[in-house]
Amino acid sequence: MKAKQTAFLLAVVFVVYAGLIGWRGVLLIGTGEPVAIVLGVAVLVIPLLGAYLVWREIQFGRRTEVLARELEAAGGLPVDDLPRRPSGRIDRAAADAAFGQYRAEAEAAPDDWRVWFRLSTAYDAAGDRRRARETMRKAIGQHDAGS
Repeated sequence: MKAKQTAFLLAVVFVVYAGLIGWRGVLLIGTGEPVAIVLGVAVLVIPLLGAYLVWREIQFGRRTEVLARELEAAGGLPVDDLPRRPSGRIDRAAADAAFGQYRAEAEAAPDDWRVWFRLSTAYDAAGDRRRARETMRKAIGQHDAGS
C-alpha cells in the first residue's frame, strides 16, 4: 500500500509541476515574439511528455497488480523465502540460484504468462530491474492476448 501512496503523491507533485511549467509556456506564447512562441511551445511539450510517461507507469503498475492478484488467487505466486541481508535486501547469490528454476519454467512454457510473471519476480530479486520490467511487459502482453 505504501507504494501506491508514494505513486499518488508523486503524481500530484507532477501535476503541480506540469501546471506551473505549462503556465510559463502559455505566458511565453502570449508575448507574441517568434522566439518566445517557439520556446513556449517547447516548454508545453515537456509536461505533455511527462504526463504520458506518468500515465504509462501507472498503467504498468495497475496491470502488474491485476496479474499478481490473479496469480495469487490461483496459488501461483512465487514464495518469498529467499534469505535477506541485514538491510532487508535479498541475498544476491540466493536470488541468482533460484533464478535458474524460473528461467527453466519460462523456457518450458513460453506461451504461459504465469511463468513470465514469476521470471520477472526472479529478475527483480536478482537486482536486474530492466529485465524484470521487460519480462513483466511480456507477461502482461501474453495475459492480455489470452483474455
